[in-house]
Amino acid sequence: MKPEVSTSRFIPFWTLYDREIKRFMKVSVQTVFSPLISSGLYLLIFGVSLGNSIQLKQNVPYLAFLIPGLIMMAVLNNSFQNSSSSIISGKFSGDVEDWKISPLRESEILGALALGGLTRGLVVGVVTFLTGEAFYYFINGVFVPVHSPMWFLIFLVLGGLSFALFGVCVAFWARTFDQLSAITSFILLPLIYLGGVFFSTDNLHPFWQSVSHLNPLFYFINGVRFGPLAFHLGLLHSFTLWPFVR
Repeated sequence: MKPEVSTSRFIPFWTLYDREIKRFMKVSVQTVFSPLISSGLYLLIFGVSLGNSIQLKQNVPYLAFLIPGLIMMAVLNNSFQNSSSSIISGKFSGDVEDWKISPLRESEILGALALGGLTRGLVVGVVTFLTGEAFYYFINGVFVPVHSPMWFLIFLVLGGLSFALFGVCVAFWARTFDQLSAITSFILLPLIYLGGVFFSTDNLHPFWQSVSHLNPLFYFINGVRFGPLAFHLGLLHSFTLWPFVR
């Protein structure tokens, strides 16, 4: 009897998680393939068209530098969007009220929403990774190797979970889609873009380098970037990962 009770405890949790997966896969053209187009345009405009004119330390190819940043940006943005939009939509449809009378605990609701957001973020991240590899292979004839897959995966998961939970907090605070959109436009996107997705902070003035190190996304982005670029000597010094990697 005990195993049945233990197993049944997870049924509501997995039901809500499954609902989150089906919710974003039902509109996969918008949630998965739309970021594919955006990533392709970023790679084409910045990586291919402007990449040869951008010089980085350790002779790191700019396209190889850009791809991990786009992957992390896709994971963070989609993890946030999934959990936040789920709750905001639930407020208007009455789903949030149903959660109160369901056999789900608060921690289980939070965990299912966060895991659902992470799943969407990782799915879009994989699509972005494959798109970047296709561009890199077309230009250089080889694929971008992931020399530290452990760090690559750890930072993707940590970043995705953090922003999925951030999306939950913002969505419960926001009363309308406009308030949610304001947080995305004025806080989330500036943090992502100023975290070093498209540029190395080594090219900035020392003061602005110090300011960029206050941005938590700087460490997520460079943590993911460390995976493919770890083979370049001195990379830890140039692309600071402190306090996570030293």
